[in-house]
Amino acid sequence: MTIEFGKVPLERALSKLGVASRSQTCAWVREGRLQVNGRTVRDPMFQVSPEKDKFTVDGKLMRKDEWLTIMLNKPRSVVTTASDEKGRRTVFDLLPPEFRTLHPVGRLDMASTGLLILTNDTRLSAYLTDPANSVLRTYIVTVTGCFTDEDLRKASAGVMDQGELLKPAGIILRKASHRESHLTVELNEGRNREIRRLFKALGHEVTQLKRVAFGPVKLGELQPGRFRRLTREEVRIGLF
Repeated sequence: MTIEFGKVPLERALSKLGVASRSQTCAWVREGRLQVNGRTVRDPMFQVSPEKDKFTVDGKLMRKDEWLTIMLNKPRSVVTTASDEKGRRTVFDLLPPEFRTLHPVGRLDMASTGLLILTNDTRLSAYLTDPANSVLRTYIVTVTGCFTDEDLRKASAGVMDQGELLKPAGIILRKASHRESHLTVELNEGRNREIRRLFKALGHEVTQLKRVAFGPVKLGELQPGRFRRLTREEVRIGLF
């Protein structure tokens, strides 16, 4: 399978590749020290292909970091961002400093927990998050109240919310009681707060939301706040 990747701004490309921060890239551009394919670039928003173009500073080739992909079991009350203006703890506070060049593949909101992939491979993240590839994400969900068979039918058919059809790729009711219900939900697209919006539209609040699988990667027994490196075989990069 051949996948075409679009171009991105120069400052973003070097940040994603893990070779320079956006501020450093802008400084090099202002000073006329940065070249793309031998041509000096004066605009940090200049469109480039991170995987194909060659980047040099003062004529010295910038080398991409070695391939690195990890999975983190994100705890509750941690935000999926590099920094937070409100001073909240971020996923990068849980990782070694040298991992700050990684970028999250999709996001989990502050109240959600579970599997978060971080990588320096822009091709991998593009593939996993492209809706056209329908890469499944699996979640264990707890909601308030008794989720009925009728609720299950409606959820399976899809629910309109804010002009969007929220329709899971799969949904299984595991246990239901008057107090709360437990379900497994599969999505093949990472829309903003899709699961929480889906259940709210059906009259149920989500009280726990945990991602347990993303494509071929499964959370397994990894404990909250812990991470481990993934191999290329685990993410099946050869299939991309």
